[in-house]
Amino acid sequence: MQSGDGGWAAFDVDNTFDYLNNIPFADHGALIDPPTEDVGARCVSMLAQLGDTLAKSEALQRGVDFLRQKQLADGSWYGRWGMNYIYGTWSVLCALNAAGLTGGDPMVKKAADWLIAIQNEDGGWGEDGASYKLGYRGYEQAPSTSSQTAWALLGLMAAGRNEHPAVARGVDYLVRTQNKSGYWDEELFTATGFPRVFYLRYHGYAKFFPLWALARYRNLKRSNERKVAFGM
Repeated sequence: MQSGDGGWAAFDVDNTFDYLNNIPFADHGALIDPPTEDVGARCVSMLAQLGDTLAKSEALQRGVDFLRQKQLADGSWYGRWGMNYIYGTWSVLCALNAAGLTGGDPMVKKAADWLIAIQNEDGGWGEDGASYKLGYRGYEQAPSTSSQTAWALLGLMAAGRNEHPAVARGVDYLVRTQNKSGYWDEELFTATGFPRVFYLRYHGYAKFFPLWALARYRNLKRSNERKVAFGM
């Protein structure tokens, strides 16, 4: 299922024929299924956790090379199935960590620096559908959400930034915004159906992603091992 450019798509292989989107009444301009950074990251993470190494696995090496080529100038990665660059950057940082790339790798460092730079004043992170616009030129501030804050925290911890003040501030944001039920309120859309057409609100996102990030932070603080041990 690995495409020729080293990436992976959601459903198909090498489905990159852009001209199909010019067919009249094309389905939201999304008739094709090209490799994406977030799906590619999932596959890299899976291969690494199954025991593949960069030195021995051509598929893994090609997957990491695909992610390296797709990194944007500001350090982020596009997110196709979650909103958006925060989601993509979290996905890739976790995959690179699983593949053995440390926080000292320039690609990892640049991405972590980007996440820190876009943190909101309240300690959280947020991004909305405007980031999918055709004229996008870089991150535009949006209200913090619990799921996007969790993604940013998980990405930073995977990059080895556990002790950075931005991580402590993000954790504090999640603790402060937890509701009486033990979960988080999240009215904004943080998942993607078709970019620039419709977006989704998965109600589970505001439950498991913050808990995931908080648990990982707690475990890293309590452990003698400061490195994230497993893929995502």
